[in-house]
Amino acid sequence: MKEEGKKFEQSLAVINAVRERMAERIIGQNSLVDGIITAWIAGGHVLLEGVPGLAKTLAVKTFAELSGLTFKRIQFTPDLLPADLIGTLVYEGSSGGFSVRKGPVFANLVLADEINRAPAKVQSALLEAMAEGQVTIGESSHILPRPFFVLATQNPIEQEGTYPLPEAELDRFLLKLQVPYPTLAEEARIVTASASGALQNASDAKKTRVDPVFAPEALYSIRKDADSVRCDESIVQYIVSLVAATRPSPEGRKERKVRDDYQKYISFGASPRASIALHSCAKIRALFEGRDFVLPEDVKAVAPAVLRHRLVLSYEAGSDGLSSDDIVARILSLVSIP
Repeated sequence: MKEEGKKFEQSLAVINAVRERMAERIIGQNSLVDGIITAWIAGGHVLLEGVPGLAKTLAVKTFAELSGLTFKRIQFTPDLLPADLIGTLVYEGSSGGFSVRKGPVFANLVLADEINRAPAKVQSALLEAMAEGQVTIGESSHILPRPFFVLATQNPIEQEGTYPLPEAELDRFLLKLQVPYPTLAEEARIVTASASGALQNASDAKKTRVDPVFAPEALYSIRKDADSVRCDESIVQYIVSLVAATRPSPEGRKERKVRDDYQKYISFGASPRASIALHSCAKIRALFEGRDFVLPEDVKAVAPAVLRHRLVLSYEAGSDGLSSDDIVARILSLVSIP
């Protein structure tokens, strides 16, 4: 076997080990687990959206333990202040000066629970951390630990007392993962396992930690393998065409005849950051499949999670009952596959 194949085997062994260990606590939700692993390898952040009780927090905590990363959970509330997130200056009476007291954002993995419950100034503080990998306390900037990984959750069914995330911050998330209800078979397994005590909830998981399955240094080896996956120029053009098709502008109207039927549903489309994210995530999915080259199917598989939070839909979309996923599915069906 080629040396490259051996490297891929090592990376896949780590990825599959994480999948298997997470499955010991979380039944189903395979797309959630794979999405978290994908973003972790790509070095991006994740927004998790789903109703309460679908194991979002448990999945994040379990991944933090398996990865060996330092972990902090922040419960976002309307009265939260930026200092509660990033830290503040504290006056020291003995020295007559100020010292820095770092906040919980100084961790490798940060769980921002119910992020849309915090006001704009707190969300802006997190935006700097996500975008720049640093925070400003007083007049000084402080570098955050590396790697730095934010997983934020939000509840889609509650609107009162929430502050919708601005588009600028949504664009900083590499992926937005929809956490669905389990299937009937999966829910039956959850009930049975919970009744027998075999399934842990979030509080039990805190008492019984799992051992890391790999050292944090393994991340850089897996990233190197993902970077070595080949992406043909035709696939790059396909990615760019998909993203351009989301834009209600002259630059995105090269395939006008197939665009006009959904054009009215989009107010603002995705930026080049979406193209970069599609390219990176498609290569990682190819790695998941044990391939050293990207197929159009890889791009199509990751497109919904990459694009759904980057589209600003028009009033017509809401009145016709269409979601971002519906529009992305339409675009995927219309843009020519290389």
